[in-house]
Amino acid sequence: GARKVVFASSGGTIYGDPDPTDLPVAETHPQQPLSPYGVAKKAAGDYLVAYRALHGLEFTALALANVYGPRQDPHGEAGVVAIFAGRLLAGEACTVFGDGRQTRDFVYVDDVVDAFVRAADRGSGVLCNIGTGVETSVLRLHEVMAAAARRPDPALVHAPARPGELARSSLDPTRARIHLGWTPWTRLEDGTAAVLEYFAARG
Repeated sequence: GARKVVFASSGGTIYGDPDPTDLPVAETHPQQPLSPYGVAKKAAGDYLVAYRALHGLEFTALALANVYGPRQDPHGEAGVVAIFAGRLLAGEACTVFGDGRQTRDFVYVDDVVDAFVRAADRGSGVLCNIGTGVETSVLRLHEVMAAAARRPDPALVHAPARPGELARSSLDPTRARIHLGWTPWTRLEDGTAAVLEYFAARG
């Protein structure tokens, strides 16, 4: 049977809506999820702790920030980087919900894959945040991507804020560096440019 589980948790939901003074959020922050998805991720993490205590099954849980990269669905409701890429390349307006000042911690998929590979044989019984520790507003993300897409005056449409959306989010990756030897290396400018190149090559 399995000797170890590497679990993909959600750093954007399990900590709830933390006070801005607690950002970037560390793993010691209380887990207070505000959505069914976040509750499910927290419960799965609790099961892993219990199974380790009862049956000796080792695990490393990775609390992922906002993962982005090529192959992400540009037509879904989630994945703002892919959605912006699709619209910018098509010359269409990008929609921002609320004032656009809400922040997220965007981490590139290659960096996340590296974390999973490391977690397969490092870390034991720990939860590690996989993020950059850097807050980026949705407006700033749009600005960076518009510049990379060579859209000097891109159309931007504001829609009503979505209920339950977090105001700010970022994850402290210090524990991942200590336990996994992991650190994110991809700059937002480089990662988003790679996403744009991927979608541009596919028409």
